[in-house]
Amino acid sequence: MSIDFSHLQSDGTPGMVDVSSKNETVREAKAQSIVYLGAEIVQHFEAAGWQNKKGSILQTAVIAGTMAAKKTSDLIPLCHPLGLDSCKFETEVLADQIVITCICRLEAKTGVEMEALVGASVAALTVYDMCKSVSKGIVIKETKLISKSGGKSDFKA
Repeated sequence: MSIDFSHLQSDGTPGMVDVSSKNETVREAKAQSIVYLGAEIVQHFEAAGWQNKKGSILQTAVIAGTMAAKKTSDLIPLCHPLGLDSCKFETEVLADQIVITCICRLEAKTGVEMEALVGASVAALTVYDMCKSVSKGIVIKETKLISKSGGKSDFKA
């Protein structure tokens, strides 16, 4: 079985995928990061209204994730620079963890899943940064693509 990596040219050198012949379609991707804080930390921050001396934890995470999603091509070398039409976040606080979901959307010739993954990842890292003074036991458990649509192939986890 032959596997073709889209970002490797025939001689093995890396390169951006040529999307010039593709049609523009509406693309959407949803990615998720889970940050394990532990029940004690969640209860502490819920009692404080999710504030600490640095500010609002969840709001800051959403802003950081949005900024990162918009800068994905500056962080991931072979990503196309994309002008996002939408970048939204959903946060769900559970008993011992926070689930952060980033949904990116645009009309383009290439997908937006890397932007959603970067957005969710940086939002999770921001939660970590803002909570690390309370506990060194915080774990970013996973970051994964939940779904993508609008391109050659759709995906749903």
